[in-house]
Amino acid sequence: MSLMPKRVKFRKNQRGVARGNQAQKKYNGAIKGNAHRGNYVAYGDYGLQALEGGWLSAESIESGRVTVTRFVSGEGRYYIRVFPHKSVTSIPAETRMGKGKGEPEYWAAVVRTGQILFEVGGLPEQAARDCLARVAYKMPFKCRFVARRPNI
Repeated sequence: MSLMPKRVKFRKNQRGVARGNQAQKKYNGAIKGNAHRGNYVAYGDYGLQALEGGWLSAESIESGRVTVTRFVSGEGRYYIRVFPHKSVTSIPAETRMGKGKGEPEYWAAVVRTGQILFEVGGLPEQAARDCLARVAYKMPFKCRFVARRPNI
């Protein structure tokens, strides 16, 4: 069961804006800039932080959730910090030009560099490292393990 919004105002939305040198090339989904929100561990003790920007599909989020659920299994808690709000459309192969925009294929979360994707709490550090390393393997971009900062 993949994540998707219950209802949206518009079924199809635009891909986003490429800035800098990407503007002349075809937009490839790389998200420019750093995350200003959601870039620190807020709920758990340890987190998985994205080191690159891009689209994270609902299927990737679900596979990460299954991995965390199996690893945590009752002794800790996990938090998913991303949600797929963006519908990604595509036209069938070997279709002539024209005939409008394609139908929604999947839902994706727009992830910027530095955004926290998953968090775990109630686990020892080594167990959390192992858990989030397995999740990072399933993500489409590089990620790193981060710990919660001490409150001052």
